[in-house]
Amino acid sequence: MSTKRKFIDDFFQRKNKHSKPSANENTLLGCKSEGILRETPQSKKTPVPGLVLYTDFVNQTEEADILAYLDDSEQVAWRNDLRRRTMHFGGTYCVMPPKSNNPAAIKPAVIQAPPMPQRFQWLLHRMVAFDIYDDERRPQYCIVNEYTGDLGISAHTENFRFGEPVVGLSLLSSCHIRFHELESPFDGSVRSGKAAQAQKTGRVADVHLPSKSLLVMNGPSRWSWQHEIVRSAKGRGPGWKRVSLTFRYEP
Repeated sequence: MSTKRKFIDDFFQRKNKHSKPSANENTLLGCKSEGILRETPQSKKTPVPGLVLYTDFVNQTEEADILAYLDDSEQVAWRNDLRRRTMHFGGTYCVMPPKSNNPAAIKPAVIQAPPMPQRFQWLLHRMVAFDIYDDERRPQYCIVNEYTGDLGISAHTENFRFGEPVVGLSLLSSCHIRFHELESPFDGSVRSGKAAQAQKTGRVADVHLPSKSLLVMNGPSRWSWQHEIVRSAKGRGPGWKRVSLTFRYEP
């Protein structure tokens, strides 16, 4: 156990289902800013089957509240073993040690993540209010990713141990997410290298993710399309930064 603690320190910086609500149904919305949303989130269809985008799912005050919590080193900690900063809530995850000339010595550390924060409960309640999740089937897992400069993530599907929907909240800068249609559902991770082995049809769709929007993946978009954030600084400009929160439910 003591060995694991030293290893972790190397990578962490210390310190009943509701109907769709109207704008004035503040209790169902679970709002942070005095129970008021400036606008009711609007859902938009996308070119990808089963993929829905909600614009303005949180307001500016709520966005600031989430970001302040994520930057509070007294309560949470960022991983810094990847090029992009990440954070996990719920379940376990693996941290890979630095590369070695002895492959047999490379063993990932399995880390127990803290549970879903109480500070996110209002957000989960809003997802239930909009019928994105059932009240009895709320997401237990959340991955936070911070993208800056030319950072991105390779094409992949979310692990098939998780159900649907997979939901992503975009904060700060906007960006495009690229979807690749697969010949059949394929479960392969980026870290294992299997994601790159998926057979694609060649059909590609780019979806714009505005700040404060929520992307909901159901059906084909969840199982039969890979998604990626393309690694490129093109169009991002100085100071560009996007923070995403991906929520997942395990049956």
